[in-house]
Amino acid sequence: MKKLPVPLIAGVVTTLLVVGGIVYLAVTAKPAPSKYDDFAKCLTEKGAVFYGAFWCPHCQAQKKAFGSSMQYVSYTECSTSDGNAMLPVCKDKKIEGYPTWIFADGSRESGEVSMEKLAEKTSCTLPK
Repeated sequence: MKKLPVPLIAGVVTTLLVVGGIVYLAVTAKPAPSKYDDFAKCLTEKGAVFYGAFWCPHCQAQKKAFGSSMQYVSYTECSTSDGNAMLPVCKDKKIEGYPTWIFADGSRESGEVSMEKLAEKTSCTLPK
């Protein structure tokens, strides 16, 4: 049986270690906190719910404003997957347009709502 050259074995082992390290870091690394994380969490804690539709450009803009912090916002998708009908959960809430925010006190804001307005409606602190 022919032995493999030591430099080849070392190269393969080194490559496997580097690739394994990169995969490990990619799987275990947590993203850095985003500017609006605490604000988004507060909105949810205060009972604010964002109703929207995946195909709605204003909803997409509202989501984009939150960036990765959107994961902490209480969001309800109103559209069926084909985009042709409204889901019962939104019909029951009498959602008439997108986006719509409903607050704990029952009040509503429709259209893209500014961060300042969301802070005002919920008493959540808007980051600087």
